Amino acid sequence: MMTGAKGMASSSSTYNPPCAACKFLRRKCTAGCIFSGYFPPEEPQKFANVHKIFGASNVAKLLNDLLPHQRDDAVQSLAYEAEARVRDPVYGCVGAISFLQRQVDRLQKELDAANADLIRLAAASSPSVHMPPPPPHQRPAEFGRRFGNDGGGGGRFYQTPGYQITYNASPWADIYNPHGGGFDGNI
Repeated sequence: MMTGAKGMASSSSTYNPPCAACKFLRRKCTAGCIFSGYFPPEEPQKFANVHKIFGASNVAKLLNDLLPHQRDDAVQSLAYEAEARVRDPVYGCVGAISFLQRQVDRLQKELDAANADLIRLAAASSPSVHMPPPPPHQRPAEFGRRFGNDGGGGGRFYQTPGYQITYNASPWADIYNPHGGGFDGNI
């Protein structure tokens, strides 16, 4: 038998620390605690954020209404949204999604401009092959500003059927920076 600050306990019993939710709420964690499987004691901030944004009773109601196999995904979603709301109280995870969408749009424009430059270089290196310019709706507006020409070319890279483009040497080898993220390192 062990004796000490915790009182009398048999040697066969094990101490299970309360889940993060019960510890935060300062209550006894019972065997049927709805939070215990999803808020482990070593992740107290996870429950603190969820409690701050959604409230413990709302989360308990939600988890009780779900099937057991759906609860883990629900808790992960709640924890993600709560952490995003703590960081950005106005937009939450929508702010992060918007930021990433703007980044994808910017990178798509850069890819379109790079593909247009590749088409222009391929056409210039092989004068016997005539490639028509892409339609005006596929020409990026910033192409002329970025590459210092009259704005011709642009659009996505669509290879003409039956025409094979081969590149023997990289025309941008002297300006490409593999450690900077882009051609000029400003990405």
